[in-house]
Amino acid sequence: MTAPLIVEVADDVAWLTLNRPEAGNAVDLPMARALAEASIRCQTDASIRCVVLTGAGRLFCAGGDVGLFAAAGDRVPALLSELAGTLHAALARLAGMAKPLLVLVNGPAAGAGLSLAISGDVVLCARSAHFTAAYGALGLTPDGGMSWTLPRLVGLRRAQEIILTNRRIKADEAERIGMVTRLVDDEALAGEGRDAARRLAASPVAALGAARALLQQSFASGYETQLEREARTIAAAGASVECREGLAAFFAKRPPDFKQL
Repeated sequence: MTAPLIVEVADDVAWLTLNRPEAGNAVDLPMARALAEASIRCQTDASIRCVVLTGAGRLFCAGGDVGLFAAAGDRVPALLSELAGTLHAALARLAGMAKPLLVLVNGPAAGAGLSLAISGDVVLCARSAHFTAAYGALGLTPDGGMSWTLPRLVGLRRAQEIILTNRRIKADEAERIGMVTRLVDDEALAGEGRDAARRLAASPVAALGAARALLQQSFASGYETQLEREARTIAAAGASVECREGLAAFFAKRPPDFKQL
């Protein structure tokens, strides 16, 4: 049986590839469970310094596997609860890990696939990709953190339109309104992704993880509270081996080597 998620670790980077191309990489329970398991490894394995999420085939992810809903009959609520809960456990770990998440959107993304696509710290998007919330057409509501992440990226008014009208967002608009970091020609996405992952893995990962936490906390914090968090965080970073290496490299006029710490 083909694995629904390919997990490869090389050069300090974990590559997670959604691997149901015949189904548009739609998320079923085995894929959600595989993502949850992989997220635990990514969060706890100190040798992993960067995580990359992408899809196999033409689509990034078509969202939840709608075929499962038809087969579930009266069990649809229970199925959706288990599927969303399992996927959310994976997303929470990926969001909370102290290392960067890079997403390579290799093709169209809909529903939970849109949520996965915009979950990264850096999101590189193929020009052929497009995005649709998709839930309204099925009488469903967002999952995968879409209702939290999307308004923070594009603003409440745009998020309302995207979710409530199911309007398709093309790649160039997604870049313009801040859903993705930047566009990449389709044939260049893999190479650009490897280069970006290499740079992130060579960065001071502990400092990046602390910066991720500060950014996530900022929306629920007052200004003075966030200033205090920043003061505590930068003081802790100043005591780290990463900071010692960064300062030594700066004064020696050489590139820092954070990976050997």
